[in-house]
Amino acid sequence: MYALALATDYDGTLAENGIVSDATRAALGRLKETGRKLIMVTGRELADLESVFPELGIFDKVVAENGALVYTPASKEERILAPAPPAEFVDKLMIRKIAPLSIGRSVVATREPNETIVLEVIKDLGLELEIIFNKGAVMVLPSGVNKATGLAAALEDLGLSAHNVVGIGDAENDHAFLRAVGFGVAVANALPKVRETAGHVTNGARGAGVRELIEGLISHDAALLDTARQRIEIGADDGSGAVMHLSPRGGGVLLAGTSGIGKSTLATALTERFVEQGFQFCVLDPEGDYEELEDVLVVGDAKSPPSSREIFDLLSKPSNNVAVNMLGIKTAERPNAFAKLLPELAALRARTGRPHWLIIDEAHHLLPHARDGTSFALPKSLSATILVTVHPDLVSRDVLAGVDTVLALGPEADKVVESFCAAIGEDVPQGVVPPPENKVLYWNRSTGDPARPISIERPRQERKRHIRKYAEGDLGDNSFYFRGADGKLNLKAQNLMMFLHIAEGIDDRTWEHHLRAGDYSAWFRDQVKDQGLAEEAAVIEDDESLDPHRSRAAIAEAVHRRYTAPAD
Repeated sequence: MYALALATDYDGTLAENGIVSDATRAALGRLKETGRKLIMVTGRELADLESVFPELGIFDKVVAENGALVYTPASKEERILAPAPPAEFVDKLMIRKIAPLSIGRSVVATREPNETIVLEVIKDLGLELEIIFNKGAVMVLPSGVNKATGLAAALEDLGLSAHNVVGIGDAENDHAFLRAVGFGVAVANALPKVRETAGHVTNGARGAGVRELIEGLISHDAALLDTARQRIEIGADDGSGAVMHLSPRGGGVLLAGTSGIGKSTLATALTERFVEQGFQFCVLDPEGDYEELEDVLVVGDAKSPPSSREIFDLLSKPSNNVAVNMLGIKTAERPNAFAKLLPELAALRARTGRPHWLIIDEAHHLLPHARDGTSFALPKSLSATILVTVHPDLVSRDVLAGVDTVLALGPEADKVVESFCAAIGEDVPQGVVPPPENKVLYWNRSTGDPARPISIERPRQERKRHIRKYAEGDLGDNSFYFRGADGKLNLKAQNLMMFLHIAEGIDDRTWEHHLRAGDYSAWFRDQVKDQGLAEEAAVIEDDESLDPHRSRAAIAEAVHRRYTAPAD
């Protein structure tokens, strides 16, 4: 279930002439029985609303006074979101004999054409107030207070994101919240401008339109929300100009390519799109590659395993994005740690629809082919999950079966797609050839279209050196081994600091064996992925005038300068 709440206006939408029909009340009850939340978003004052709609308790939240007050019917709790009307403002309106005139906790309401006098008073007093219209009603509120801000406060209380909300309304004051939700709907009797704002217009008017929407939600759920507002633009086909998207209601995404080809760069670009559109994401990061990602809170480090409680405390707030750094967990134990974490993530998604996107880095390690999907408590549809891997053939087949979109990178992108197809027992699609340089091979399995090369914008934040990972983490299979000329040693350096520590203690013959073989520069280049450090080491390796003491010192200085000096 992706659409987790319905936010509805009252007058002219839910109600006709202030009255909600029995059929509409019954439809609200059916929607509530599905586990979805109901939120009323109205310009009315709370006391007035309770008098015309005694069944208010069916709603989980009520946003009243056009966004200035949030009410919880179950607890009778009222939360005022805006200051009371200035006394001098109210006095002036009364002196000017404005009628009708209603004074709420924050809102001041009257009718057209009184807005002319109201505006004069606001200007005379120099107040930061604004006028909001609602089919002849004139509401005055502090600047920036509207139905969208009130709905945001209600959703924060419920732990929901606006992306998972369907909204429906009819009048001028509904524009703001219909633009804010994941899917905005106008009833058939809505004003023309509101129908233009909405993503859909019902066939029925008022309550009939609400009932129509409710039945659609119950029957189709996320299919209703597959709109441009929900999709993530990832790139364009240079030939046709067609724009390619990812949808949170689609299947999983496989992002694969050889080592060092730019998978993390592309994943970073996708996180930027998520942030721009207000989607919450969570990165499962076995190797500390996302520690310096912008707009993300990191849990865990090279010395401390991530705390499950901290992860979910952070994810409970829809505006928080989280990277789970698993460097503090031994390499062999990471798949089990992930398997324990995944059911909790699935449960959170079931309750709140969040995090909207999961990024699982090193997916072949965290979701190995030796384990099936049931051992990970995976849903049948691996929606909005991005699997990043060098080896798609080593990922659990059950997991791969949930992949809907493949993004293959590098000169061997065709082999990546072939490997994926072989793993799931599917024919290789048309158009699978290595893409041109700086292009990504895109294939959407669900459409049946051939694979095609697309252009993708690079992220604003280029991938930075992940200093702590290489300096203090556990590089696992990418560790350096001091074996010596005779292969009698097996001293493992799992990171750069351990490399320097072992280098200082080994005998000169072992040190020089690896030095003259170019092993140090090769490790820096291929496993640490630091081309600059590799080039410095290569120069030292080629300098035969350096004795073991001086060559050790030179390489140690280069490592310390790059990995222990203060970061810029």
